[in-house]
Amino acid sequence: MKIHRTIGHVTLNRAHPSYQGARLVLAEPLGTEMVGGLSESEPELIAVWDDLGAGPGSVIAVSDGAEAAQPFRPELKAVDAYCSAILDFVHIDEKVKQRIRW
Repeated sequence: MKIHRTIGHVTLNRAHPSYQGARLVLAEPLGTEMVGGLSESEPELIAVWDDLGAGPGSVIAVSDGAEAAQPFRPELKAVDAYCSAILDFVHIDEKVKQRIRW
């Protein structure tokens, strides 16, 4: 699971029938900037299936790969990233931040 921030939504012109009623958000990964490091100049954005209603700027937990399709079983969906939680608060201990080497 990875932590991302939503920055927009995705609109599909045509899609696979299993995407009927889907809500997709565009998200950027939050990596080193969460612990005081520099953010990437060009982060790799991903489209995330969102059943929870994350709004713009929401911090979310994202399951990716094969784990992303698990909430839909036994139905099969071509999902590679799934919003599994909307995070209200993330606390990282200061001692842990000091041990991180950039």
